[in-house]
Amino acid sequence: MPQGSSQRRPHPRPHRVAVIVDEGTNPFEVGVATELFGLPRPELGLPGPLYEVTLCTPTPEVRMNHGFFTLTGVPGLDAVDDADTLVVPGRPDNVVPRGAAVLDAIRRTHTRGARVLSLCTGSFALAEAGLLDGRRATTHWMWAEVFRELHPQVRLEPDVLFVDEGEILTAAGSAAALDLGLHLVRRDHGAEIAHAVSRRLVFAAHRDGGQRQFVERPVPKVPDASLGPLLAWAQERLGEPLTVAGLAARAAVSPATLHRRFRAELGTTPLAWLTGERVALACRLIERGEERLDVVAARSGLGTAANLRTLLRRETGLSPSAYRRRFGPAAGEAVTV
Repeated sequence: MPQGSSQRRPHPRPHRVAVIVDEGTNPFEVGVATELFGLPRPELGLPGPLYEVTLCTPTPEVRMNHGFFTLTGVPGLDAVDDADTLVVPGRPDNVVPRGAAVLDAIRRTHTRGARVLSLCTGSFALAEAGLLDGRRATTHWMWAEVFRELHPQVRLEPDVLFVDEGEILTAAGSAAALDLGLHLVRRDHGAEIAHAVSRRLVFAAHRDGGQRQFVERPVPKVPDASLGPLLAWAQERLGEPLTVAGLAARAAVSPATLHRRFRAELGTTPLAWLTGERVALACRLIERGEERLDVVAARSGLGTAANLRTLLRRETGLSPSAYRRRFGPAAGEAVTV
């Protein structure tokens, strides 16, 4: 069990996740969904799984993208009727309409109030089902113009990793599916558990959905040093008065050069990255039982309790007291997902 992890229990009934595997579905996104939501996690020391995953198909046999895999022996689309969350992965033939049965399954899942999310170009299916009309959404950047032509009523944001519209969420390219999945784990179970899941994945624990999908990185004449050592150094000192100028001095570059490197490698600014890391640390401290907001603010580098309240609400939609009730050590079986 991760050091300092709380002893809270998940919901008595695991959150049920259904994944629609349609003809031509991309195997990677299916793998992301099963990896994030379907694996047992004994390292967390919890009495049961965080999620329960079911794959479902519109026909008894489905050939996935390019025929690499054929899926048989899984439930039909009626499985979505028991799901708390429905995952719709992408496929490469996005101009080809989805089958009526798939679109009906998506619509009725949303109608009864369950959460629906798309991975990569799965957003085409959500738009085709009418779920995205008038809403913000994203998709893979290569398909942005096609998406706009087919679904002009959707408020497409083509340059972000994912969009969270509450009960409807959309991820951009395939790797952004991991970002959105970890965002949901964080939303459902808190930063501490999301951090543990990301460590097992060897993936960034939290990249803000507003970060760019991709970055233009021309090959430099002199190879640039990775930001990795600087990020690791800063993560060990979040409670200290770190500044962008101080980070630049640590990296032996100018602040302007540091901004360019962050934009190129992370798609964000040094200050936004630093703030995100500090909020994540504050969340973990609250989950571990620290009730004094001034202490949480000081140890996470957020300065004051007022600043902590503002940034925590901005990042999680919850006040510190609401976050503690939901994810703190005393949450126990009262945790809802």
